[in-house]
Amino acid sequence: MEKTIAAISSGLQPSGIIIVRMSGSQAIRIADEIFRTKSGKRKLFRAKSHTLHYGFITEGSETLDEVLVSVMLAPHTYTGEDVVEINCHGGVLAAKRVLELLIRKGASPAEPGEFTKRAFLNGKMDLSKAEAVIGVINAQNDFALKASVKQLKGEVSGKIRELREKILDEMSFIEAALDDPEHYDLENYGEVLLEKLSPVLEEIRRLIERSEIGSILAEGVKTVIAGRPNAGKSSLLNVLSGYERAIVTEIAGTTRDVLTEQIRLKGISLVLMDTAGIRETSEPVEKIGVDRAREAMKEADLVLYVVDASEGMTEEDMRNLQSCQNQEVILLMNKTDLLSEKEVSEGFDVRKDRVRETEQLYRENERVHVLPFSARNREGLPELEAMIESLYDSEKLLYNDEVTVTSARQKALLVQASESLGAALFGAENGLSEDFLAIDLMNAYRALGSIIGEEVADDVIDRVFEKFCMGK
Repeated sequence: MEKTIAAISSGLQPSGIIIVRMSGSQAIRIADEIFRTKSGKRKLFRAKSHTLHYGFITEGSETLDEVLVSVMLAPHTYTGEDVVEINCHGGVLAAKRVLELLIRKGASPAEPGEFTKRAFLNGKMDLSKAEAVIGVINAQNDFALKASVKQLKGEVSGKIRELREKILDEMSFIEAALDDPEHYDLENYGEVLLEKLSPVLEEIRRLIERSEIGSILAEGVKTVIAGRPNAGKSSLLNVLSGYERAIVTEIAGTTRDVLTEQIRLKGISLVLMDTAGIRETSEPVEKIGVDRAREAMKEADLVLYVVDASEGMTEEDMRNLQSCQNQEVILLMNKTDLLSEKEVSEGFDVRKDRVRETEQLYRENERVHVLPFSARNREGLPELEAMIESLYDSEKLLYNDEVTVTSARQKALLVQASESLGAALFGAENGLSEDFLAIDLMNAYRALGSIIGEEVADDVIDRVFEKFCMGK
């Protein structure tokens, strides 16, 4: 008999209520042993599904708490099993004592994610939906929350099942043709396979492409503030974070290490990293900071490169930007408050020539964006926010008919499916035998199945659910 599990599901902190949840075949019996109505009677064993009951949790003659108990009967519950939820007053001690009493009466302490794991094992949700649950819990911004809710509603699993069905149709035909060549003709089948499954491969590749930007938006845009010493990088960090996060002085090289701050900008999460000023130096500690700054630029999604507008872009700035081959770069010409209108105009004319040279480092010259800025006066801040919002348009990504995957596990499996299906189509194009094509098709089919949990090992399932919080 499957054990009945119990846990505090609403977090261990004082609040209006704390919920103790129990799931399993013995949940009603165990709850009924410790629950009494106001008149002192038991009643949960006779309760109808999805009903709420007022009473007390007792241990012998002692009353532990005044509660409301929710009774939900299998199979129409979150886990697919009988579920009891005891709504306690919001004191942590009372809830802990209720949980301890449930365990003494026969319940087992739930592991992290065990309620959702049972929902998966009992067929209440597939693995992609289960991962969406933890996505909702851990969401740090609007995009992450909305993407997880869409996945919870089955959009990812629906798309995966559709793609698998198309691959399965061709696998079935190959199998039938190999078993019964008299009735199934494989002549020119390579062309047929290319026609039918090339669109499937394109859809998988599109999912991978969208997952890259989706992961960035869900986890936070890794944003590095970089530039030469004393260009105003730390001032920019303070402006964006809304408080004095970094020390700002007139002394060049104040920042020696990477300072990190997470902010929300119009629904977008930015993981801001203020770095040491990049210059050639022989001072050992500063050199470590410069090396870390250069490494951070290479790994960033977005680089806010700060230039002192009174000096304009230098050859050193040009060299510093050479590592930014795949990132979006916003060049902020800072300290424009120190310049006259004429100097701004003339300086920007000269600066544009340097920017054009810099843009040659980038594909299609589309990844470098230039803004005048003053961290001291906050001039250019609305334009900077609007530009970041346009670069990472989460609303556009969410509100169309396409599916967005944000899970690293799911993306890796999509890559596997893409590689296997690509190999099958390459083989079809080059006349490879159908039994070899079937192997690659099966690999693609299984990789997609692992996304929704239909082709997945127990250890993978355990790794997915161990990331959950207790009580979920």
